[in-house]
Amino acid sequence: MARYSNLGGVDTIRPLQRLEALANVVPDLREIGAEIGAPDGVGATTATRADGEPGTFEGVDVDELAGRLVDVLRAHGETLDRLESSDVVELLRSLDRLRALLCIGEVDRAAQALNDLFDEVGARPRLSRHDGSPWHLHVDPDDAGWGTWLLASSALALAMCLQEHGRITWGRCEASGCRRYFVGDGRGGARRYCSERCANRARVARHRSRLRPADARDHEA
Repeated sequence: MARYSNLGGVDTIRPLQRLEALANVVPDLREIGAEIGAPDGVGATTATRADGEPGTFEGVDVDELAGRLVDVLRAHGETLDRLESSDVVELLRSLDRLRALLCIGEVDRAAQALNDLFDEVGARPRLSRHDGSPWHLHVDPDDAGWGTWLLASSALALAMCLQEHGRITWGRCEASGCRRYFVGDGRGGARRYCSERCANRARVARHRSRLRPADARDHEA
């Protein structure tokens, strides 16, 4: 299977788009009160919700989560047909780590968090070429699993954005009722919303909020 991010000056956008898609395609385990354990040694994965029901996250089973992850990874250039239970566990845990990083809105704290991730995964920059790809930069160890690969490649892409633009280009949508994550590439101005639709919705809400006091005063008069 191909596990690489083409960051050697050829494609700096795909890893960011992949992270955004993955962050939004499966539940945030911290928020739904779920805990996912390591494989039990025979291929099954131990997963429990806050209510103790095994194998599901609010009605979504582990196999379905694996299917979602595979679909996103394939759509963003990775070559795989399925994920083992242990791979799903690794990816879910790594996504929770990355979501926490995406919620950091201060540059210095984000830079330190990225450095911590590089230290954790044992990042060692090297050029690699495989599966018909051009030379590109790897920072994950040769024997890295899917979770470590995702942490390393995502941290590298985010660090490159931070270096180039000197500001945070990611976050969580601030529109009421939307909790999606966004991962920008730095083009355009600073973002607060995941989409133009949410930005317009928030703009309309602010406009209506400004009008309400005036309406109330007129009514009282």
